[in-house]
Amino acid sequence: MVLPTANPVLVEVFRGDRVESSHRGAIAIADARGRLVLALGDVETPVYPRSAVKALQAIPLVDSGAADAFDLTDAELAVACASHTGDRVHLDAVASLLAKANLRERDLACGAHWPISEATSRELLRAGRRPRAIHNNCSGKHAGMLAAAVHLGFDPQGYETPAHPVQVMIARILAEACGVALEQDDMGIDGCSLPTYAMPLRSLARGFACFGTGAKLSPDYASAAKRLMEACFAAPVLVAGEGRLDTKVLRGLPGAAFAKGGAEGVYCAALPELGLGIALKVDDGAKRGAERALVEILAALLPEAPTVLKNERDGALHNWRGQRVGRLAASEALSSALGDFAERRP
Repeated sequence: MVLPTANPVLVEVFRGDRVESSHRGAIAIADARGRLVLALGDVETPVYPRSAVKALQAIPLVDSGAADAFDLTDAELAVACASHTGDRVHLDAVASLLAKANLRERDLACGAHWPISEATSRELLRAGRRPRAIHNNCSGKHAGMLAAAVHLGFDPQGYETPAHPVQVMIARILAEACGVALEQDDMGIDGCSLPTYAMPLRSLARGFACFGTGAKLSPDYASAAKRLMEACFAAPVLVAGEGRLDTKVLRGLPGAAFAKGGAEGVYCAALPELGLGIALKVDDGAKRGAERALVEILAALLPEAPTVLKNERDGALHNWRGQRVGRLAASEALSSALGDFAERRP
């Protein structure tokens, strides 16, 4: 997969009044029919969505009946959609989800990494301990897949492999929501060992419009998507963590915007009230560029977003003494495209 070089600059990084760095990328905004209402850059080249589609990957947890059978809480459903920081609230939710399905931490196939939470990492270091699989930011997603496998009577061993029935179900859901045919050549392996399927940004945008509205999904999938989204709005800190953008959006714009980031500069969002889905990728994979672009899009589309995301839009950069030395800003190309789109909207 070769990324295009002609994508426009979406975000600029200023030091003082001079542009020091820039982030190119592409953005697609579409409705549930797949109709593009805004396209900036190359929205046709397939990209790996990575963790941005975790909520779609969690649909079998609800659709299978496992969520009801194990009496899962909003927190446990939200952590199944999460890229969590590894704080105590996240570890407790993952452990509880596993226990309810009579599973153990050793069943997780996601591997271990140091928690995103600096406080939790320091706690582990002070105790002379290494991170475990439960500290992996994807452990909630894996726990949800394991619970679905157990409830459906599948062997949980190998649940992470592409041929496992749970992964086959997930691939079918992604294909239905995004309106694509997923082939073997589209598949890569994610950092947590699960399959990840490359697809165009326009398809991902459609998928999130479907996820947010239920349109074009089977009634059962639509019901599962609604329940998962409501759980994330009810327990936003479980989806990411304090101070992180996903949690800020879910907490500050409940019902209006569901946002989920993925590795390598991918971000997706559902705007249920507008019936739209958003998918973007920053070519260089920079998280800061993807986050800043998403913030600008939300601010342009949702009246309450500029207030909720005021600090994120300011984009201030500070040095180690706390002095403001620069800022992250939307590029002229991004601002112009969003301005034109806003004028076209009824």
